[in-house]
Amino acid sequence: MHELAGKVALITGAGRGFGLAIAERFAEAGAELALNYRRSREGCETVAARLAQEGRRSLVVRADLSDGEAIARMAQRVLEAFGQVDILVNNAGILFHRPFVESREEDWRSEIEVNIFGTLRVTRALLPTMIERRQGKIINLSSQLAPVGGDGMAVYTGTKGFLFSWTKSLAREVGRYNINVNAIGPGTIPTDMNRHLYPDEEAMKRRAAQVPLRRMGTPRDVAECALFLASEASNYLTGQMLGPNGGNVMP
Repeated sequence: MHELAGKVALITGAGRGFGLAIAERFAEAGAELALNYRRSREGCETVAARLAQEGRRSLVVRADLSDGEAIARMAQRVLEAFGQVDILVNNAGILFHRPFVESREEDWRSEIEVNIFGTLRVTRALLPTMIERRQGKIINLSSQLAPVGGDGMAVYTGTKGFLFSWTKSLAREVGRYNINVNAIGPGTIPTDMNRHLYPDEEAMKRRAAQVPLRRMGTPRDVAECALFLASEASNYLTGQMLGPNGGNVMP
């Protein structure tokens, strides 16, 4: 099926992890894609090559989301290339894992700058065009930890909690323009960013045993949620957070 045929999506942090899985799934669904990365260009190029083979447009664009000017340039390039953005996936984020008393202020600033300010800046840059066209889907990657907290990830979890609350507020503000704003709160899913939490097969098995569905999730599980939120199937859903977490957190 081609649920996103004729749609343009911008995905931040699209070179690996959840972002790459979402890019691959959106490509399968027929979308044209603007793929943002900071370091992981290879994954973006792989998806772009697939789209080119199928005669669809794509744009691979580097931007450090801690840099407001870089974000502005990225938004301009995307709008010049496609003329519109129908779907924005705010996926890019960073994580420092250590007890709060051992954490460094420079790490707090990095997490807040990318996870919060980066998301705010990208959204503000593209939202006016969605309002003008009176349509759009905004999808924010939060975390299952947002409503419950996370051990050893206090500031990271705080940034994801902000995104959870901000999603609701923005949804109320822009619903009148036919713009849906929702979040995804992934759970126990190993990615490049959190792989250190599951250093070996035994650690994976122990963690899976604590999840009601008795398995670890995959980035594809998150991508399927993103596809639903990006498609017409979610047209009457806004201000919500989907929780692909195997039942680990049930808010």
